[in-house]
Amino acid sequence: MRRAEVDVTTVAIPEKGSIESTALVMGSHCISIVADMQLNVYLHSIGEDYPDAIFCPGGMPGAINIANCEPAVELIKRMHKAGKIVAAICAAPVVVLAKTGILGGKSYTCYPGMEDDLANYCGSAPKMDAAMKDSKLIRGVPFVFDQNVLTGRGPGTAEEYAMEFVRLLTDETTRNRLAKGACQRGY
Repeated sequence: MRRAEVDVTTVAIPEKGSIESTALVMGSHCISIVADMQLNVYLHSIGEDYPDAIFCPGGMPGAINIANCEPAVELIKRMHKAGKIVAAICAAPVVVLAKTGILGGKSYTCYPGMEDDLANYCGSAPKMDAAMKDSKLIRGVPFVFDQNVLTGRGPGTAEEYAMEFVRLLTDETTRNRLAKGACQRGY
């Protein structure tokens, strides 16, 4: 995104239901990332002036941390309602977006097998039925874009997913320039 000259802010979400976070985020494979700011600071800084998109990374326990963070979930819901792009990859479409109801009536993809535990991530089978009403899981594709929701299958599809995300936020020319400069497939 930064190569595409998109203004990006990385935000740290509190772990395991905590209300406090640090800027240091530990990924699922023990890779540390220093976020630009903590969620509470970010929410205060934007007020109701939402960015063009929000991205929820997959991986555990990060996706669960996002799903368990009510301020983050509320921001995702408000951005979706405002027509902003809501993007999630790997586990996050099911773990984070499903419980919000955002996937209802939409096609989506996710990491294979994550859909098997949808009822748990939504809170119960009846909640899942309500949240996922008329949704459709598309298997075996790198990404699905439906209305303003972009979902991605997993790490192996991140290249194609990222280029679609860039295209949605910029244009085809920028997407092609980045794909060519990164030696991505087809370039």
